[in-house]
Amino acid sequence: MLKIAIITGSTRPTRVNDQVAKWVLEQAQKRGDAEYTLVDIKDANLPLLDEPLPAGYGQYQNAHTKAWADIIRQYDGYVIVTPEHNHSTSAALKNALDYVYAEWNNKAVGFVGYGSAQGVRAVEHLRQIVGELQMADVRTAVQLSLFTDFTDNASVFKPADLHLESLDTMLTQLNAWAGALKPLRQ
Repeated sequence: MLKIAIITGSTRPTRVNDQVAKWVLEQAQKRGDAEYTLVDIKDANLPLLDEPLPAGYGQYQNAHTKAWADIIRQYDGYVIVTPEHNHSTSAALKNALDYVYAEWNNKAVGFVGYGSAQGVRAVEHLRQIVGELQMADVRTAVQLSLFTDFTDNASVFKPADLHLESLDTMLTQLNAWAGALKPLRQ
């Protein structure tokens, strides 16, 4: 069975990202087509990138980097839940992506974005980043609006039912690609 990580994209103390990620996890687990796990970058406690060598060398020096590599290595694909900050993703997510390299290679990734512009610009930026990490991003993304999918000054996540279809389509595409790429990693 495929192993898919749902990765949070924020470490803010007042984040709603974890609410969105838990919603994705709950919906994904109903499918029964893969083993879905929540991976919270906040728990990884990664400082601003502090490895002496680029991740592409695979010569990780720090215990936190090695632990992060062990987490990322075990999955066949990922759903990245990203906020949009200033037309891009969060610094915390970019930092987590930059820490390792080979562990991301030849794996599939899908996106769930949210923000005032539905996270579209953050997802577009992430597509460039994951391409450099040799990941295959799927076309369909879930796009959530701060104005219609959140309440109480954007502090409570209340997704509209219409997002269930795009989430289902994205997960179907993700699992197809994750399965197709598996032989490349063996």
